[in-house]
Amino acid sequence: MDNLFFTEEHIMIREMVREFADSDIVPVARTLDETGEFPKNLVEKMSELGLMGIIVPEQYGGAGLDMVAFATAIMELGRADASVAITMAAHTSLGTLPLLLFGNEDQKKMYLPKLASGETLGAFGLTEPDAGSDAGATKTKAVRNGDGYLVNGGKIFITNAGEAGILSFTAQVIDNDENLGVAAFIIPTDTAGLDIGPKEKKMGWRASDTRQLFFKNMKIPASAMLGTPADGFKTFLKTLTSGRVSIGALSVGTAVGAYERALKYSTERIAFDKPIHRFQSIGFKLADMATKIEASKLLVYHAAWMKDQGDDITKEAAMAKLFASETAMEVTTEAIQIHGGYGYVKEYDVERFFRDAKILEIGEGTSEIQRLIISREILRDIQV
Repeated sequence: MDNLFFTEEHIMIREMVREFADSDIVPVARTLDETGEFPKNLVEKMSELGLMGIIVPEQYGGAGLDMVAFATAIMELGRADASVAITMAAHTSLGTLPLLLFGNEDQKKMYLPKLASGETLGAFGLTEPDAGSDAGATKTKAVRNGDGYLVNGGKIFITNAGEAGILSFTAQVIDNDENLGVAAFIIPTDTAGLDIGPKEKKMGWRASDTRQLFFKNMKIPASAMLGTPADGFKTFLKTLTSGRVSIGALSVGTAVGAYERALKYSTERIAFDKPIHRFQSIGFKLADMATKIEASKLLVYHAAWMKDQGDDITKEAAMAKLFASETAMEVTTEAIQIHGGYGYVKEYDVERFFRDAKILEIGEGTSEIQRLIISREILRDIQV
């Protein structure tokens, strides 16, 4: 794996993040899950390590690293705790990436240094109550009003929403009663007319901040638009494509975390006078888990590497996200099975990893949507 995709810099990133995760995240992960408290101090430490600006160019205060480095960091964070990992992942692939992709120089200079330093978190508002998998069915409207826009509507399930200082979001653009399409905008979260709902009570990712957003006659300047209305659909499609690499990486980390704990338990648990890993039924489970994790890693790193080469990764990102997320669900399920009754109680971390895994098959496009994307891509050039 290292020889295929890694440079010495990637190996250093992996070692640094793993050390941080083991020393700072693992000891508090169970408490974060129980209390649901947002991990502000860990975000501050990740900022000090340069992780919050990992893909932001150095000229804007970031680390200037690539997608392979980003995926590596997310895997190592996810191996310790998914809530911390998704906070950094969403800040980067959703909160920062739209600005990197479509922001003009003034917008980049205004927002990127704050995002890269971790001074403020980023969030991206796409999903709506009636526009989940069908993201193009966005109902939020930005109506031209003098020298700006008046925005009404809302978003749901927005990661980092209550902690973010900068929000990108999508809306239909209406100018002189003409619908110009879906555009993306970027605003500070203290903008008048933006109301942020209470934190959602979730099955997993409990320390991650997830909320609903409401736009109520929110007046924003025309300069808040990222690109043009024609770019809007492209903005969130490209954002989601890169976001799928990050969710694939988080899926790998979640699977590895559960697998490592199951492997350790199988050497400690004695049944019929021998460690349970010596029973073929357990050994085969571990073998399948390890194999699927390695396959997931290759898919994720391949998609990340292709992204770094400037290639279209629509198919590869969907494959990586699909396979890795379903692997995470399978591996965490088997980790509980290996633990037996102990796996069902909160004293053992595999129960937490299991709850954290399910959303991976839903967020950034469900498994069903990934299969639609993959089938479309592989059939694109076939004449029927």
